[in-house]
Amino acid sequence: MAQAGSVYPPLEDRPVKNTICLFDVDGTLTPARLSASPQMLQLLSMLRHKCAIGSIGGSDLIKQQEQLGTPAINVTSLFDFCFAENGLTAFRLGQPLASASFIGWLGEDKYKQLVNFCLRYISEIDCPVKRGTFVEFRNGMINVSPIGRNATIEERLAFNKYDQEHRIREKFVAALQAQFPDFGLTYSIGGQISFDVFPTGWDKTYCLRYVEQEKGISGVEYTTVHFFGDKTDKGGNDYEIFEDQRTVGHAVRNPEDTMKVLKEIFDL
Repeated sequence: MAQAGSVYPPLEDRPVKNTICLFDVDGTLTPARLSASPQMLQLLSMLRHKCAIGSIGGSDLIKQQEQLGTPAINVTSLFDFCFAENGLTAFRLGQPLASASFIGWLGEDKYKQLVNFCLRYISEIDCPVKRGTFVEFRNGMINVSPIGRNATIEERLAFNKYDQEHRIREKFVAALQAQFPDFGLTYSIGGQISFDVFPTGWDKTYCLRYVEQEKGISGVEYTTVHFFGDKTDKGGNDYEIFEDQRTVGHAVRNPEDTMKVLKEIFDL
């Protein structure tokens, strides 16, 4: 995949210039926490010659770089729009846009109450293994993992299977909703081992404001916004943007399914 956006036509000169495709990362462009295949990156490059493309993940930019970029290629150069943390960290054509702060919005006192409750709750959970980084602080949210984000791939797979049977994350979210009903927070289960916590409205639909602002920058109005994601059921971290009236939602099972749908829609 090409290294710089300059090798692609300007946004206003794309053949399908009023269309943009937005992609979830984990489970949509890549296997969970693994890298994108060369075939996927090549297909995205072909698509980018036709219309605008963007990545929209709940994880921070570092993780998007690990999964989609390389040591020599910055992930922000691979997409016209690169949205990390649901768009709270955003890039347009490789340049950063304004960001938002979760802790600035919530306040330190409420933040400490939230984290302390999470750590106490995790201490009482019985799951196959526990590792490290149970609460990961990000710019626009926190990510909570009962097993810990330091788990290996094999441990993640084992926990995901265990969670499907015992609904560890679902029960955890219910406990948080009961404990903090007036904090104005949304809890979104995604990936294999964790869930995100962020202010209501700061889900993946947050990134659509930047898509809409493009009309005032380049003159391009995106009248068709395709979104591809794998966690599109209610409670999944793709649900809100998948169901949003501004998008055309595509529920995919895995990266191979994403490639199949793209080839069918755009004749790639």
